[in-house]
Amino acid sequence: MTELYGGSVLLIGLTGGIGSGKSSVSALLAEKGAVIIDADAITHELQQPGQPVFDAMVDRFGKEILADDGSLDRAHVGRIVFNDEAAKKDLEAIVHPAVGAEMLERMKAESKTDHVVVYDVPLLVESARRAMEFRGVIVVDIDPEVAVQRVVEQRGMNEADVRARIANQASRKERLEVADKVIDNSGTRAELRRQVDEVWDWIQTLSPA
Repeated sequence: MTELYGGSVLLIGLTGGIGSGKSSVSALLAEKGAVIIDADAITHELQQPGQPVFDAMVDRFGKEILADDGSLDRAHVGRIVFNDEAAKKDLEAIVHPAVGAEMLERMKAESKTDHVVVYDVPLLVESARRAMEFRGVIVVDIDPEVAVQRVVEQRGMNEADVRARIANQASRKERLEVADKVIDNSGTRAELRRQVDEVWDWIQTLSPA
């Protein structure tokens, strides 16, 4: 990553488990002026029909992973891979390199700026991107049981599927161990915004890599 830095760009890692509210924190940081490089959003872009990642997934898992309109049925893919380790590894081999390459290209586009760039990565702790030269890592934290309840209620997912996804992510302890700042998202929206304000003030004290 060192060769990407030519300006005063400030690279911050942001992560959190499913149901933690990481996307809400990301949106609040964007309001502050941060440039967000969102791994989930990029994944969705690369999994659109006609994209090489989409074609590779259909080749590997068959047309059963498609919805009636021909788009990817992500819930069905999740049910497959979170219950089959070999399938999960195959999916990661298709998706992760493509997503990583696209994120790197977007970072290169910011490398000569003085922007705060937030790498929004659900699997930051689990992936090689944890080795990037982050000036700080923010972890959005919540009790896993609360996370399960929120995902079931807000996204309509099956509880067993949510728990399977949590089991395949880094543990709460592992995420907290890499955190420079922790945002507790167990409270109100106002409390979340206050914490993001505090984290943003902290980011302003950091020097570029």
